Amino acid sequence: MTPLKLGTRRSLLATTQSQLVADRLTELTGRPVELVGVTTFGDVTKAQLSQLGGTGVFVSALRDKVIDGEIDFAVHSLKDLPTAPDPQIALVATPPRADHRDALIGSAKLADIPPGGRVGTGSPRRVAQLRALRPDLDYVPIRGNADTRIGKVLSGELDAIVLAVAGLSRLGREAEISQIFEIEEMLPAPGQGSLAVECRADRDDLVELLGVLDDPGTRAAVTAERSLLAALEAGCAAPVGAYAVADGHILNMTAAVIAVDGARAVRKSAAGPLPAAMEIGRDLAAAMVAEGAGTLMGEQSH
Repeated sequence: MTPLKLGTRRSLLATTQSQLVADRLTELTGRPVELVGVTTFGDVTKAQLSQLGGTGVFVSALRDKVIDGEIDFAVHSLKDLPTAPDPQIALVATPPRADHRDALIGSAKLADIPPGGRVGTGSPRRVAQLRALRPDLDYVPIRGNADTRIGKVLSGELDAIVLAVAGLSRLGREAEISQIFEIEEMLPAPGQGSLAVECRADRDDLVELLGVLDDPGTRAAVTAERSLLAALEAGCAAPVGAYAVADGHILNMTAAVIAVDGARAVRKSAAGPLPAAMEIGRDLAAAMVAEGAGTLMGEQSH
């Protein structure tokens, strides 16, 4: 059988995630899969992600190769996907979600870092929520892979950094975590901890084959989160956190829009049946805008 070509970013985390998906697909269907490394704009630019217009910078090169037929399908971190659908691309599977939370890597918990300590993160969402917890710390924008970022802590350049638990556990680096933030302290990015499997929308054979990887609870949760994000018209540069989880047939969701200085936030929760995931996210966004979320978002650009 000809191996399916799976396109992936070249970073260690991306190839590790993609290999997990490849192995699972082979296990379920018997189809061999080979990984094809693709360099994306987000991988080569030195600009901070919040200045790049956010989502899509890691995705478009992979999607182009899917559309051209150079690769059969692609695996992304779901939080990197633009919220607007691409008619040529089908999101065929959201495998079971890994840990959705954020983690601190450093020698101390956040509460124990001395005033003026330097904490690295490239995410305005994380900075806004960290400032709400510790306004007296210095938040430093950083980029690079997990090794590069962790190196800045080990060298003493930074007191701590914040990374997603899912990525650290996929890389086998949970031992370096000094604190995991619960969602009461820090809401994750919409889709955090989830993977997205995409192929060409007109490849009916692949749409069906790859569908075995889909987890309905994960799909409902991330659909609600991304629907909220789309309704708020926020790229990843905006301080928006959201988390939904399926409990039986009910989806429970909490979201927040946080002022950049961390001083104010609009935080709301909602629940509803799994099939209504898109409406739950959209309605929650509308309720947050009605409570002033839009004005907090507007301050992002100043």
